[in-house]
Amino acid sequence: MKFPAVSLAAVVLAGAVSISRAADQPQWGQAWTRNLVSPEVNLPASFDLETGRNIKWTAELGTQTHSTPVVAGGRIYIGTNNSTPRDPKHKGDRGVLMCLNEADGRLLWQLVVPKRIEDRFFDWPKSGISSPATVEGDRVYIVSNRGEVMCLDAKGLADGNDGPFQDEARHMTPAEEAPLKLGPLDADILWLFDLTEGAGIWSHDAACSSILIRGDHLYLNTGTGVDNTHVKIRRPDAPSLVALDKRTGRLLAREREGIGPNIFHCTWSPPAMAKVNGRELIFFAAGNGILYAFKPLAATPPPGRVETFEKVWSYDPDPSAPKTKVHQYNRNRSVSPSNVFGMPVVVGERIWFAGGGDIWWGKEEAWIQCVRAGGEGDITKAGQVWSHPLEKHVMSTPAVHEGLVFIADVGKNVHCLDAETGETYWTHQAGGLFWASPMVADGKVYIGTRQGDFHVFAAAREKRLLFSTVFPRPISATPVAANGVLYIATMDRLHAIANPTNL
Repeated sequence: MKFPAVSLAAVVLAGAVSISRAADQPQWGQAWTRNLVSPEVNLPASFDLETGRNIKWTAELGTQTHSTPVVAGGRIYIGTNNSTPRDPKHKGDRGVLMCLNEADGRLLWQLVVPKRIEDRFFDWPKSGISSPATVEGDRVYIVSNRGEVMCLDAKGLADGNDGPFQDEARHMTPAEEAPLKLGPLDADILWLFDLTEGAGIWSHDAACSSILIRGDHLYLNTGTGVDNTHVKIRRPDAPSLVALDKRTGRLLAREREGIGPNIFHCTWSPPAMAKVNGRELIFFAAGNGILYAFKPLAATPPPGRVETFEKVWSYDPDPSAPKTKVHQYNRNRSVSPSNVFGMPVVVGERIWFAGGGDIWWGKEEAWIQCVRAGGEGDITKAGQVWSHPLEKHVMSTPAVHEGLVFIADVGKNVHCLDAETGETYWTHQAGGLFWASPMVADGKVYIGTRQGDFHVFAAAREKRLLFSTVFPRPISATPVAANGVLYIATMDRLHAIANPTNL
């Protein structure tokens, strides 16, 4: 199916509206739309780790870093673990959110969170804080490894202990130990909402949420999923999508679509938002494999009241897949439900998202689809613009840029497709699995693999591999560009990379 001629131009323009100049990157993807496209220019096409060419600085992280860095207000925020403690008073396996100085990578402060100990599947060992932060002004919003939504002071405790939450010492210390003494390298928690106690979720593996801000409200996926047996949903009534008050952390709204019992593994995909046909919508790929559009909150509900999100439409990208008693298909590599790990991306009045069989538990099948963002009710038949098969599984979020879509899969492929038709322009076979997503900036596509190889392509219809190198450690995080600098996080290092004029 073809877009109208004017429509595709509008798509490209809309993709560039939210960030129009070199600037911070305060959340994962562009504001609301989640598109992994940056307007940054003068970014390096190559670099050399051994000689230091185009390397501005390198900062030590933990040993597992799955969180994409964000950049705001002269600071960089990145989740990791505590396997190489930056503050010697924090010992043992912990979730960590580091706040680094943008100019030189120096540690300013860190949020250190003890692991949940009830069951390793609640908070997977060594996985650290896997969620990217979202920053607005001097407030940092994050979902911890314990499934807690937190609002942090961007200055840490250096300017005092602010906010109603005052028990940071107790919170950063395991329950069986005496509270540690607070110091200038510690985070200042302003408020905290525990999704387990407050929303009734059942965390699984590593919480991976990325918070969207709309006015005074936060929207996020909850990370609820299966228990340690992988065949039971212990909290079938738990919400998959919630809204909180950004000022207080109060629960304001949740979905009630009956998603819980049919979550195949976990609720991995963060929501996106956009204005379509004059109305704002939340787009959410749930753990049952269905893409939903909900109306956002019109106003803040009164205290004690939790609203229910109003569904506008639903879209099933895999109609023939099992929809009930889904866990009997665990480890079935031929037949299983589909699910979505990456984010839906909205550009103009189209949504691009990728999914398929679960990498650990499901079928070896994957796809990327383009869907109309408008409609009412069940739009499964009417909503699809195109569907394109990928190889094996997919963890990535698409990047949509100037009529092209870039996506990577666990079959070790990077694909460049026509955004209008899904036609393949080129595919590149890499050396490792892709968990990270492609990021487009300055006419280039940047992406790394779990084997550590890193590639830079021309963001064009013809395949041009501009540069390849190999990092010593795997890459899970999506590259980020901000203020003329490219940031690449491996498992244990964050590298700031820039052309000589920006070093």
